[in-house]
Amino acid sequence: MKTLTEYLWFNTEKRRQLINITGDIQALVSKSRVQEGLCLVNAMHITAGIWVNDEEEGLKEDLVEMLERLAPVGDYRHHRTGEDNGDAHLKRTLLGAQTTLPITKGRLDLGPWEQVFYAEFDGRRKKRVIVKIIGE
Repeated sequence: MKTLTEYLWFNTEKRRQLINITGDIQALVSKSRVQEGLCLVNAMHITAGIWVNDEEEGLKEDLVEMLERLAPVGDYRHHRTGEDNGDAHLKRTLLGAQTTLPITKGRLDLGPWEQVFYAEFDGRRKKRVIVKIIGE
C-alpha cells in the first residue's frame, strides 16, 4: 500500500474565489505513484469548500449566485463572537468540505468535463487544503 499526504496553500486575492486545483492534485497523484486507489481532497478551513464540476465561467457565476441567495451576506448570530463571516460558514456547509476522487492507471479518473475547485468564501489570508492519496 502506498500513501501520500501533501498540502496545497492559498492566499486568495478576494474574499470569495474559486480556484481550479485539478492540475495540482494530478501532480500529487503522479508523485504518489499510486496506480489504483483513492484521493481525498479536504478544505481545512470552515469557510472554504471543495467543488467538482465544469470549468465554465457561467456555471461558476451561477454557483456563487445560488450560494449568495441561500446564505446572503447579512447579520448572523455567529457575528456575536466578533466575526463577520457567518455567511461563509453556511456557504461551506452547503457546498461541502471535501471530495474523494478515484485513481485509475495512475491518473485521476474524472468525467469528461469534471474539474476540482477550491472554493473560498472568507479569503485574503493563508489557507490550506489537505490531499491524501492511498492505493497500490
